[in-house]
Amino acid sequence: MMKPVIAFRALLLFPLLSILAACGGSSPLGNPPAVINTGVTNTQALSFAYFQRCINPIFNEQLQSSVNASTNTCAAAGCHASATGAGGALRIVPLPTAQLIDVTNAANTPAVIRASDMYKNFYSAQGEVVIAAPLLSKLLNKPLLRETLHGGGLIFGSTSDPHVQLITYWINNPAPIGQDEFSTATYNMFSPADPVNGTCKTQ
Repeated sequence: MMKPVIAFRALLLFPLLSILAACGGSSPLGNPPAVINTGVTNTQALSFAYFQRCINPIFNEQLQSSVNASTNTCAAAGCHASATGAGGALRIVPLPTAQLIDVTNAANTPAVIRASDMYKNFYSAQGEVVIAAPLLSKLLNKPLLRETLHGGGLIFGSTSDPHVQLITYWINNPAPIGQDEFSTATYNMFSPADPVNGTCKTQ
């Protein structure tokens, strides 16, 4: 014979299960229906032209670190060098291997550029970015020691550092929706709008 307390709990549970079944149209104890994720249609890419002219040089520059007051490059062995680096997901092919590519030369098709060492650097750096959200991007948060650890210590003293301004501008100015990383629309990130000879804008 069922104990009174158990019987009372069973009576309370039955209406609850009935309500849940009515909401979902199936047994509340069963698996949910298949989840279908809608496709992403508004993805954007960061500018390759701006990266190679304005961001990649930062990785090869001698920068002061708060760790033992040392000076090194991001692309150095033991840091973010593609082959020997210990610096997490960011991997950089250093100079002179990663050469500038003339994006205005028709021979340098997207397929050619994507096979280059410079593109490897671009792809790795973009992977450390939340597009149009510098405050959420590891590429800035780590060297600024902004709520995250960085084995290389503090590299940029503040957001007014010229390097930070370049990276911030790159992150905040993706190619238009529907255009890839080689979009000529991103040439206006240079002054004049020339990806080969123009200077890098920061605002």
